[in-house]
Parts: sequence; C-alpha cells; structure tokens
Amino acid sequence: MKRTLTGLICRVLIVMMAWTPFQLAQAGMIGTDQAVAAVTQLDRASVVSFINRADAARDLQAYGVDLSSAKDRVASLTDDEVRTLLGKMQSAPAGAGSGLGWLILIGVVLWLVFWKK
Repeated sequence: MKRTLTGLICRVLIVMMAWTPFQLAQAGMIGTDQAVAAVTQLDRASVVSFINRADAARDLQAYGVDLSSAKDRVASLTDDEVRTLLGKMQSAPAGAGSGLGWLILIGVVLWLVFWKK
C-alpha cells in the first residue's frame, strides 16, 4: 500500500514538473539614465502628492501661494532641489508647524494649576 502510494505521488510530481514552466520571470538590463529618471519622477510625484493634501493646500493658500502655481514651481525644480525638498519633508516632525500640541499642553497645565486651588 505504501509503495503504491509513493509511486503514485512520484508519477504525479514528474507530470507536474513537465507541465510547469521553468522560467516565470524575465530580467532585462536598463540604463542608468532610465533608473535615475524613474526615481526622480517618483520624488516629484511624492512632493506633488504632499502639496495636494488638504492641510498642505490650506497652509499654502494661507501664505498666499496658489496650488497650481506651487505645482508649476515643483515642476521647474532641478533634480537635486527635489531630493533636498523631499528629504526635508521626510525629516520634519509630524505636526511641527501647527502649535496645537503646545496649546493643549499649556491648557492642561493651567487647568491643573487652577484646579488644585
């Protein structure tokens, strides 16, 4: 019984290996220019998607910058400027510009001071 089952499994595996394609993926060479251009386009897309966020668009409008004008300015930046800007955006702490955290902290401290009395 065991020998029959083992033989059957071996035959099924041999047939499956014959029908299964051995090469599922293809690799090709791309040039350095293509790789750099792809990365640069992703960086620009990241900056533009940041500008398209509702809070960023609201802040830009508060500073008097039109959204379409900001997108045009991003399009005119050099690759190094885009990388620098993206690095600054990624290293900035979240919520650093709002000051809401400080307002809440001061409110809690004042509440504790006056509540203790």
